[in-house]
Amino acid sequence: MSKPILVDLFVEDRAHEELLKPLINRIAAEKQVSIQIRIRSSRGGHNHAITEFKLYQKAAKGLADDPADLLVVGIDGNCSTSTKKREEIRKATTPLFIDRLVVACPDPHVERWYLGDPESFHSVVGYQPSLESKKCERGYYKQALRDAIRLGGQPAMLGGIEYASELVDKMDLYKAGKNSHCLKAFIDDFREKLHNFSASS
Repeated sequence: MSKPILVDLFVEDRAHEELLKPLINRIAAEKQVSIQIRIRSSRGGHNHAITEFKLYQKAAKGLADDPADLLVVGIDGNCSTSTKKREEIRKATTPLFIDRLVVACPDPHVERWYLGDPESFHSVVGYQPSLESKKCERGYYKQALRDAIRLGGQPAMLGGIEYASELVDKMDLYKAGKNSHCLKAFIDDFREKLHNFSASS
């Protein structure tokens, strides 16, 4: 049996971690690729995720365990645009890791990705959300996610992120990608990196 592809994850908070883990696993399963995800940073916000990512690369030659085959770095666009944040991450990436990098930059916030496919969201929660296409107010999508969960008659003890795995499982990735170009960019890039790594190993 071939060795699993190691994927190291650097994200700014738990909302990113809870969504990206099942999404990465789903994409890998669809491509029939075995992977292992290791969480390297998932608390402390944007700056902490970038700092941990830089430290990881600096220490790469001295890591006690194997360096990752792929690195996923996820931070919110925060209305600065996904393109600018993607460039920020790329600038923080050393030549050794640039070909292993996959960037996840929800624009403006990760909760928008939770709501990416309203029809499948309804099948999980019991309510179909309706969102303004690119609302930048701080907290808008967090509140929209929480409200949608409650309007579906479900508890939202963690603000809705506790439904991440079910939402990803039911999500139509094509529709969600059409509704959020930055989500499509992540899915396409991760699929391509998995394909390239599998083909070369």
